[in-house]
Amino acid sequence: MEPATVFPSLTYDDAQAAIAFLVDAFGAEKHAVYAGDGGNIQHAELRFGNGLVMLGTARPEFPATRGAGGGIYVVIEDVDRHHARARAAGAEITRELGDTDYGSREYGALDPEGNHWWFGTYQPFAYEHAAEAAAHA
Repeated sequence: MEPATVFPSLTYDDAQAAIAFLVDAFGAEKHAVYAGDGGNIQHAELRFGNGLVMLGTARPEFPATRGAGGGIYVVIEDVDRHHARARAAGAEITRELGDTDYGSREYGALDPEGNHWWFGTYQPFAYEHAAEAAAHA
């Protein structure tokens, strides 16, 4: 698979705390973290598999996202283990772990500032969308 070309971006009132939570609860890996004056995060990149989520500290021109919109979906191989880790770290689970009618096992959670995160086995590039559409035509 080619490298990712879409990188979601979030802003947080407390980006340092968000990074710590995303690493601890959701298993993100720090790819880059650039702190500015006063500890504000100017730019950070957290790795999830072959993708990245970029984030930083909110500013007047870029207010905190606080779940005002969609969410971020991350493909996970062992969703049960990931779910247990997130719950143990205090993540608010918004959609309990379960199987979907399209063959995925997934759950939803919020980060401490209200952004929605979804974790599951559904891989959009591997799903047979044309066959599914034909079956429902």
